[in-house]
Amino acid sequence: MSQSPDRLYELLPEVYRLRDAEQGYPLQALLRVIAEQVNLVEDDITQLYENWFIETSSEWAVPYIGDLVGYQVVHDAGEPSDVATPREQQRERILIPRRDVANTIRYRRRKGTLALLELLANDAAGWPARVVEFYKLLGWTQNVNHLRLARGRTVDLRNGDALDLVDGPFDPLAHTVQVRRINSQRSQGRYNIPSVGVFVWRLKSYSVTQTPAYCLEDVGPHCFLFSVLGNDAPLYNRPQPEAEPTRIADELNLPTPIRRRAFEDKSAERAGHSEASDAYYGKSLTLWAPDWPKKGAEQPVPRESIIPADLTDWQYRAPRNFVAVDPALGRIVFPAGQLPKNGVVVSYQYAFSADIGGGEYERALSEPAERKLYRVGKQGDYATINAALHQWANENPRPHAAVVEITDSGVYTEQLDIYLRQNESLQIRAANRTRPIIRLLDYMADRPDAFRISGAKGSRFTLDGLLVTGRGIQVYRSDADATDEGAPDHGDLCQIVIRHCTLVPGWALHCDCEPKRPAEPSLELVNTRARVEIEHSIVGSIQVVADQVESEPIQLDISDSILDATSADRVALGAANLPLAYAVLTIARCTVIGQIQTHAIELGENCIFYGLLTVGRRQQGCLRFCYVTPGLRTPRRYECQPDLVEKAVEAEFPPGADREAARERERLRVEPQFNSTRYSTPTYCQLAEACADEIKCGADDESEMGVLHDLYQPQRAANLRARLDEYTPAGMEAGIIYAS
Repeated sequence: MSQSPDRLYELLPEVYRLRDAEQGYPLQALLRVIAEQVNLVEDDITQLYENWFIETSSEWAVPYIGDLVGYQVVHDAGEPSDVATPREQQRERILIPRRDVANTIRYRRRKGTLALLELLANDAAGWPARVVEFYKLLGWTQNVNHLRLARGRTVDLRNGDALDLVDGPFDPLAHTVQVRRINSQRSQGRYNIPSVGVFVWRLKSYSVTQTPAYCLEDVGPHCFLFSVLGNDAPLYNRPQPEAEPTRIADELNLPTPIRRRAFEDKSAERAGHSEASDAYYGKSLTLWAPDWPKKGAEQPVPRESIIPADLTDWQYRAPRNFVAVDPALGRIVFPAGQLPKNGVVVSYQYAFSADIGGGEYERALSEPAERKLYRVGKQGDYATINAALHQWANENPRPHAAVVEITDSGVYTEQLDIYLRQNESLQIRAANRTRPIIRLLDYMADRPDAFRISGAKGSRFTLDGLLVTGRGIQVYRSDADATDEGAPDHGDLCQIVIRHCTLVPGWALHCDCEPKRPAEPSLELVNTRARVEIEHSIVGSIQVVADQVESEPIQLDISDSILDATSADRVALGAANLPLAYAVLTIARCTVIGQIQTHAIELGENCIFYGLLTVGRRQQGCLRFCYVTPGLRTPRRYECQPDLVEKAVEAEFPPGADREAARERERLRVEPQFNSTRYSTPTYCQLAEACADEIKCGADDESEMGVLHDLYQPQRAANLRARLDEYTPAGMEAGIIYAS
């Protein structure tokens, strides 16, 4: 409400207000009801005025403003729909980008300029881009009277920096002509006179701030990895804004992987020594080694002490007082005789497709209205999570709701065993724009060392924004609850919520990103009836253990997440002691790598099941707009693949060998293809460009199936193609090329 509810009442003369007070304020109550409606009308009038301007208008008004300036809506990306829900509003913002509408007139004035195409990619699709005119890269015989030494040159095999960039967006070398068109739907050509390539980056660059580096003791105490999980992780550039809007973007302006040669300072090399370039070091990556190489040494490690190197086989030996860094693999080598005794701390950038899993990105925080906050970390009041939990237990505040917030991106190596009493609520979360890591070790020799959670009747637990490695999480019904029926705390957890978290598939990683314990579950549900909700997370396999199946199965809700058993042949959701997990699954906009074996599926929507699917109760629930391996035991399916292409084959071919061969070809054609199915790689669970359109545009709203559904990448690409056709210079052809 924009005005006070007593605004009309305060306008009355004092005598009427005194008489109203004597009678119990009936007039005030009446005028409050009237004032409420007056405020609504005034707010609506104010918003109608705001709707005149594209910067402040409501979402529903954006297409109308676009119509006034002649903005053409792209129908190839799908039709605009009702904007009643947040997801529909998000889709509407992609179909009709506010920034694109706002800049329509300005873009028309710059039509035909090269830099405009980069702005279009950012405004119409939200992708950073670099535009390349391929006619400048054609090899041709020059006129001796008009030499252009920088163009059309043969390859200099001694120029390693140029060879690194071959066939990429920054390729400086000359090529022979390709007659295929750049906007061809079949086989895209590049190097031709009318061709203009718009290289776009779909991967985002995410930060990791002041987190411990991983000491790879198997190789040597002087060898470290930037990734605290112990795997090779290519480092990425933190994009820097362009100095002028007319300037074409280069490597420093885009979320590109840092190349070894680009990381090297060429001016220092000419001076006779090699060191890191200040374009990257201190901006995209930084190292701290307290008291190294001597006590009280300058921190962070100076740029002059960083040597770019190829550490593929860990054979490089760093000179004394220098540190070797390989940005392509994310590796660090100190001198063997000068070890960092106080550890190594790093900040760097990595790449991923979307804001899921633990990460330093902006996310909405939710918590109970009345709660006690305990801050953990360098800027908090407690050094460990257990210290905050012990303080909460000692204070015993009411209401019994606590939030343990971790304020930094450090590593917390602790043994966590949490028991919640009746109606207690606990949330362990990361502060916004941090990525703390809970590292679980093998503490006990005679029992498992999982992150254990249990609770009494009405208790709730939430994990938000964390990365858990080393072991999994075990949710169980405590023995005391199971035996002591008369205890006041008898019962079970009511709800478990895992939000924006990563439970590392396979518990931990080798250097090549292969899981160390691929068969181990990341989440165990042992004899509990708690409702489990997982959203915007990356989770390894889930195992449900139920001794008694006479009661109702547990409810398992998964949305916008990756469920990864590390292989399509392993079990992503199953039971240790039963043929099927005693759970009712509701899953939406997820990518599942592995087998699903469950009691029932209430709803499966816009998902990719990359593995076998076995459901006990086929009469219950349904699957819609999903990819399901054919010939499996599932609930009824609606608009799923490969069912649709099989129906098309049956309608086209008569019964016989030709129909069976065509059906098998179509099944193979629409099988999902990923750029990577290995966790921690930049293109993890990203659909490949060669993937069938039935998968890339197969969701109910014509977006892609799977965890990246809400990126609406088909809509972004269709919008960008339409704008390129509208603004490309006359006689030129522009095509989209995915750089990542």
